[in-house]
Amino acid sequence: MEQRVTDFFEMLRTKKVGLVGFGVTNNGIARMLAAKGIHVTIHDRQERGDLGDICREMEEAGVSLSLGYNYLRTLEEDIIFRAPGVPFDLPELTAARKEGKVITSDLEMFFDLCPCPIIGVTGSDGKTTTTTLIAQMLRAEGKTVHLGGNIGKALFPEIETVRPEDYAVVELSSFQLISLRRSPDIAVVTNVSPNHLDIHGTMKAYVAAKRNILLHQNAFGRTVLNADNDLTRKYIPDVRGCVCTFSRQTNVYRGAWEDGSGTIWYSDNGSQTRIMKAEEIRIPGLHNVENYLAAITAVWGIVSLESIRKVAHEFAGVEHRIELVRELDGVKWYNDSIATSPSRTIAGLLSFDQQIIVIAGGYDKKIPYGPLAPVLLEKVKILILTGATGPKIEAAVTEIPGWEKSGMKILHAADMEEAVKLAREEAQSGDIVSLSPASASFDRYKNFEVRGRHYKDLVMAL
Repeated sequence: MEQRVTDFFEMLRTKKVGLVGFGVTNNGIARMLAAKGIHVTIHDRQERGDLGDICREMEEAGVSLSLGYNYLRTLEEDIIFRAPGVPFDLPELTAARKEGKVITSDLEMFFDLCPCPIIGVTGSDGKTTTTTLIAQMLRAEGKTVHLGGNIGKALFPEIETVRPEDYAVVELSSFQLISLRRSPDIAVVTNVSPNHLDIHGTMKAYVAAKRNILLHQNAFGRTVLNADNDLTRKYIPDVRGCVCTFSRQTNVYRGAWEDGSGTIWYSDNGSQTRIMKAEEIRIPGLHNVENYLAAITAVWGIVSLESIRKVAHEFAGVEHRIELVRELDGVKWYNDSIATSPSRTIAGLLSFDQQIIVIAGGYDKKIPYGPLAPVLLEKVKILILTGATGPKIEAAVTEIPGWEKSGMKILHAADMEEAVKLAREEAQSGDIVSLSPASASFDRYKNFEVRGRHYKDLVMAL
């Protein structure tokens, strides 16, 4: 174990530590710190009755709780960890900073203490698959990988096991990046498009949060940017170290790209290496070709061609990302619950070579649906809408002149159960049904994973 990690935990034993927000991230941190004899309190707006058995489990582990409407009234700790979903500019946290308290996050501390190289991935779409691909390629090369971040696992609780020769591969959301003041050694931005405007307020603020992934690199860093995306190209002047790009549209100076024949290459200062044909990639979709290009560019020089090709041939995809749930009576049911934005739904729709039945709608992140509407008309035969954004998606479609000539049928469902029931009634042999919401899940579900699993349970019960 690194001496600075040991010293850090020794310092914490002399302090009081607060964690703002229950959840997977903070729960794991609370257990770890309490086990080390550190005074820990979790603050959460939810009441004890809403949280269930986790309250008893935490208290048995030695963790104190501050719950309910006034959960931040006793924010008296010396060091306070903010969960990713807790706004950075929460008034109580701002006041605590002015009082000299340390406001941080598990990810910030992991970045400060991590002894091994860190590869970080962000983007509006594709970041989970790209993060997973990078980890898979490194593991195929025999590397020990610590995979986590926004992908669903806190990395800070395992900081004591990380060795200098390992690799940390971290998915980073805009909420995590907003307060980050240290960038990964290799920073990847898959793309940037409107998302989370309900939280960030403006597109400018959202783009600025994403920029933090590369803004604090040193001259030895590597940044991987999507050359086909207008907003990611604008990050190039901010790069302190090596700029790499990837593209499905054109040759690049340094990075992975796909030519007109579907062959993937890597260019480096004029020299070119053939990698494979895009059709060798097991998971479907042009957007997944982009994810591979990003991953290849990130690990180039660390991972062999054999390991890259092995992952392409064997990797079957990530749960909730155009995931085949089952085939019933000739109908294929897919779960694309990760599609929490219009751009992600567009990518999913373009993965299919026929018109399909789509279940869409959910929590409103204040994102415009205009860009999605033409693709829906082209790729969808039956559109089943639900949730707060259902009417907004319908309005975007019906505002297109002559939309009726498309033959699209629009149906409405009160909930997921009714949506699946309607899809079952409408689908015929040879059809494809996909849950691709183009919306977040928070109107009815804790996150997109819970929504996707509920959908899969309903489909498997048919």
